[in-house]
Amino acid sequence: MDTDPNDLSRIIDAAVRSAAQLAESTPAERARWLTHAADAIDAAADELVPLAAEETHLPESPRLRGELARTIFQLRLFAEVLADGEFLRATVDHADPQWPMGPRPDIRRSVVPIGPTLVFAASNFPFAFSVAGGDTASALAAGCPVVLKAHPGHPRLSARTGVIVRDALIEAGAPAGLFEVIHGIDAGTTALRHPAIAAAAFTGSVPGGRALFDIANSRPRPIPFYGELGSVNPVVVLPEAVRARSRQIVAGFLGSFTLGAGQFCTKPGLLLLPTGHGLTDALRTAAREAPGQRLLNDRIAGGFRSRVTSLREHPSVTALSLPDLHGDLLAPTLLMISAADFLAGEELLRTECFGPAALVVEYADATELNALLGELEPGLTATVFAEDSEIEDVRPLLPALTALAGRLIWNEWPTGVTVTWAQQHGGPYPATTAPTTTSVGTAAIDRFLRPVAWQGFPDSLLPPALREDNPWRLPRRIDGKRD
Repeated sequence: MDTDPNDLSRIIDAAVRSAAQLAESTPAERARWLTHAADAIDAAADELVPLAAEETHLPESPRLRGELARTIFQLRLFAEVLADGEFLRATVDHADPQWPMGPRPDIRRSVVPIGPTLVFAASNFPFAFSVAGGDTASALAAGCPVVLKAHPGHPRLSARTGVIVRDALIEAGAPAGLFEVIHGIDAGTTALRHPAIAAAAFTGSVPGGRALFDIANSRPRPIPFYGELGSVNPVVVLPEAVRARSRQIVAGFLGSFTLGAGQFCTKPGLLLLPTGHGLTDALRTAAREAPGQRLLNDRIAGGFRSRVTSLREHPSVTALSLPDLHGDLLAPTLLMISAADFLAGEELLRTECFGPAALVVEYADATELNALLGELEPGLTATVFAEDSEIEDVRPLLPALTALAGRLIWNEWPTGVTVTWAQQHGGPYPATTAPTTTSVGTAAIDRFLRPVAWQGFPDSLLPPALREDNPWRLPRRIDGKRD
């Protein structure tokens, strides 16, 4: 199914042509296109969900049905973002001869679409981070044509979803060339190097994402590359929380790091427990009783087996659960190590293990815990379980926690990533290649918008968002004050 080079050129040329038309489209028009695409996907649910289950080994219900609902919701939410209008960040400074810095000209600032965007679909979310996922929804909302590189883990689902989305967009009045799906590694890297591609987004592994990031930055004209790569997502448990809620913590941890067979980017891969916690037997029992699950595909399963074998053979690691790694159904692997040995150990202990495996790290006291947090690899999330009586014990940890992750979580597990206005799904490298951005939530649209200021332009030549009569009735900042 790899896309022929001639077809790839045709697809990118069509995206370039559609970009000019998109630049003239209104937010209301784009909102209508997204809503129509959401309706089309919703209507095709009974066709798409079984196809996804067949190609990914994920259960139809509740997993894939829920993920499809999330995908539809994301498209509709970005239609709301367009209707709201604040995403344009329209700002007007009228000419002011008395400005303290000297006479000020009339200057007006807003954002424009960055241009044709290449999106690399993910393996572990065949709907929500794939063809019609959040990157696609936010780029289309911004007014950018999208060339979607399908993931090889679900090619038939990708092709069918792509047809549904493309046809729905055109049916709703969008220009031809706005959206198209391509297949194949060579097609993806060729598209990333194409001079017409203005930005790229990716969700996947650190090696794959880093290789693409380097391509994007080594082009004659580098482009923004928004990659979500890897995360260990540490969970810190303080002593009083252990004493008050040990059973709930054990059950919650097992449920979280094995959810989706441990193939979530927010899987808690490290559980930091105080020495003498007394949870070893409970953790061992819970891990051994948990059912095995199939991973997404043979390549991912092979990588998991290799990584777990290396971890289990590390001399400082104690195995709490040693499941059979040879079958198709993989039970949870749970390992334990002291904070001192962890800090003295190599990179193998500190990086993400994609699949149902986690490492318990025992810390001696608050000083060692803070040192541990300072040495962890940054990620998407950092979680704290503590009692109200321990709030002052948590306060000194906040600088290290904030430096670690884009989302801090209090007494909840990190594997739920709701799609909302306040969500932040990003963090320092290697969690993402662009730590100032998010790939989930309404702020994801900002990745595909470029700010432009118009100085001294006649009103008739200004974008509608900046004209004096504000024809779209947008929220704006006028002369430093909210309008």
